[in-house]
Amino acid sequence: MKNIVLTGFMGTGKTTIGRVLAKLLGRNLIDVDSEIEKAQGMRITEIFATQGEAKFRDMETEMAGKISNLSNVVISTGGGIVLRQENIELLRKNGIVVNLTAAPDVIHARISGGNDRPLLNVPDPLAKIRELLEFRQPFYLNADIVIDTADKTPILVAEEIIQSAKLMSR
Repeated sequence: MKNIVLTGFMGTGKTTIGRVLAKLLGRNLIDVDSEIEKAQGMRITEIFATQGEAKFRDMETEMAGKISNLSNVVISTGGGIVLRQENIELLRKNGIVVNLTAAPDVIHARISGGNDRPLLNVPDPLAKIRELLEFRQPFYLNADIVIDTADKTPILVAEEIIQSAKLMSR
């Protein structure tokens, strides 16, 4: 089976589901944001603060290029990686792209209380979530599989991904 590439907005479960999926498949989980943090020696929030979003997006594309050469892994991406078509093409060349979704209020409930989401450090995070989701929706739909995670456990979503990926591999 090809790599499984998890895309989706922040708070849709990419990392949590990625861990479960990797365990079920006996694969390693590669988290793009974690790999960028390791390579840069700083947190994503620091990269945004000191170098800006555009520079971070360049780092994301570079990392997508490196990771796309791996095989038999589960890849958890950052929420904005889909904004560059080049990234999706790189990740799709050896992978099945799965977009995880959830309603804005579900996302807000899942991520509220943290300050590690630089794009949501605004007075009305829920409004920003809605705005970003609306803008990114066409990019997120550029996926092979789309799964709503709102009312499902991580294991249920992981099993659904495995079944869908098997059907695609036939």
